[in-house]
Amino acid sequence: MDLLGLTIGLPFAPIRALIRIGELIQEQAELEMRHPAAVRRRLEELEEARLSGEISEEEEARATAEILEQMVVQPDLSGADAPERSGEGE
Repeated sequence: MDLLGLTIGLPFAPIRALIRIGELIQEQAELEMRHPAAVRRRLEELEEARLSGEISEEEEARATAEILEQMVVQPDLSGADAPERSGEGE
């Protein structure tokens, strides 16, 4: 069975490796996008765009909500469950 599995699976090894590399790149990009400094920078860019008149207050609010929603909705890539925030500060 091992020899047969190796013989059949060996031609697909480069494809599996390429898929894994793609997954690692995606994970790293998501981690960088969720990094607090990156989020702050994106929010500051939005504020600067609003102050310079490039976007309206509604567009800024919508974009801010999207950025913050990405922080909350996306799963934690480390595999650990995110702590629940309900009930804090009450």
